[in-house]
Amino acid sequence: MYDAIVIGGGPAGSRTACRLAEKGRSVIVLEKKSKPGGKSACTGIIGLECVEAFGIDPEVILKKYNSATLFAPSGKPLHLYREEYQACILDRAAFDESMAARAQTAGAEYRLSSRATGITIEKNHAGVAVEREGKSEVITGRVVVLAGGFNPGLVEKAGLGTYKDFTIGVQAEVVAPDLREVEVYFGDVAPEFFAWLAPTTPPLTKAGLLSREKPGHYLKKWLAELAEQGKIASNEVKMNYGGIPLKPLSRTYGERLIAVGDAAGQVKPISGGGIYYGLICADIAAETLHRALEEDDLSAKSLARYERGWRKKLGRELRTGYWFRKIYERLSNRQIDGIFRAVKAGGIDEALLKAEDVYFDWHGRTIMKLLKYRVVAGTIGKIKLPFRDETIDR
Repeated sequence: MYDAIVIGGGPAGSRTACRLAEKGRSVIVLEKKSKPGGKSACTGIIGLECVEAFGIDPEVILKKYNSATLFAPSGKPLHLYREEYQACILDRAAFDESMAARAQTAGAEYRLSSRATGITIEKNHAGVAVEREGKSEVITGRVVVLAGGFNPGLVEKAGLGTYKDFTIGVQAEVVAPDLREVEVYFGDVAPEFFAWLAPTTPPLTKAGLLSREKPGHYLKKWLAELAEQGKIASNEVKMNYGGIPLKPLSRTYGERLIAVGDAAGQVKPISGGGIYYGLICADIAAETLHRALEEDDLSAKSLARYERGWRKKLGRELRTGYWFRKIYERLSNRQIDGIFRAVKAGGIDEALLKAEDVYFDWHGRTIMKLLKYRVVAGTIGKIKLPFRDETIDR
C-alpha cells in the first residue's frame, strides 16, 4: 500500500509527488496519457516569479516576454512595455516531463496510460479504480491526491461537489512569421473573455481563446479573419480543447482525499492560468499530507488544514479576480473601449507599468489600483468590493 496515490501527472500532481517523495513517502502517480501531462489547450505562459520560485528548467522555456499589445473591441491598440522580462512561455510537454522526472528522481513511481475511474474511501485506506491496457485493477493507498485537471465526473464521484463556474479554452498552433510579442484581443472575437496570439519558436505562434459556448466556432472565425489579413499563413489547423474552472471547489478535501491545481479550481479567474497557483498549492498539500501521514490522521478534520493554508495564501486573490471577471462579463464593447481610452489618455498604463508592486502573476493588486482611478471606475459604475464592506463610487 502506498502512502499517497496522485491522480494526474501534470505540474501540480508531479510537484506534490516530488515533495512527498523527498520526505520519504511512497508515492505512485497515475497518468492517463502515455507520457506526463502536456496539456494541449494550455498556452503555458507564466511569470518569472514562478520560474524563480520553483526553479523551472531554462531548457523548457521557449521565449521570454517584456511587452504585449492589447486590442480594444474597436481595434485600437494599447501597447505595454517594461525593460525587464515579465513572463515566459513554456514548452508544455517538455515542462511536464521535467517535473515528472524530478518526482521520479526523488523516488515517486509513475504508471502511464492509467486512467482513474473511481475512488473509494475505507476506514484504513483509500482505493483508486484504474483502467490500463484494457485491464482493470484497484490501487490502494493511505491518501489520494486529485490532480488530474478539470474533471467534473471524478471530482463529483470523490464527493467534492461540482465546479460552480467554468469556461472552455481552445487553442491551435499557427504560423505567424512577423509576430514578435503577445497580442490580446477583446470584444466579439471572444465574448465575455479574450483571445490571444503568443509567439513561441519563430515562425510558430499559439492562437487561442476562452468561451463558455461555441469556442471552436469563435476560434475558426477569428483565424479565418487573421489569415485573410495575412497575419497568419493558414487557418487550417488542429484545435485542442480543455475545461478551465473559474472558481475553486467549495471544499477541496475529504476523508483521505485532497484536490490540487485545476482539479481544485485553483486557477486565475481573469486569465485562466493555473500553473503557478497549482504549484503553490502543491507545496501546501505536500506539507499537510506529510504531517497527517506522520500523525496517522488522514481524517477530513486533519486535512482541512490544507484548505485553510491555500485559502490564506490565495483566497483573497481568487475572490478579487472572480469578482472582476463577473464585472467584465457585463461590460459592453463600448464600455470596454471607454476603459481603453481612459487608461491611455490618463497615462494610467504608464503608471501601472512603473509601479513596483504590480506583478504578472498577482492580478488583485493591479485591479484595485486600476479602479482607484475615477475615470475607470466611472466607466463601470458603482462597485461593491468582494471583501469587507467597501464601495468604489464614480
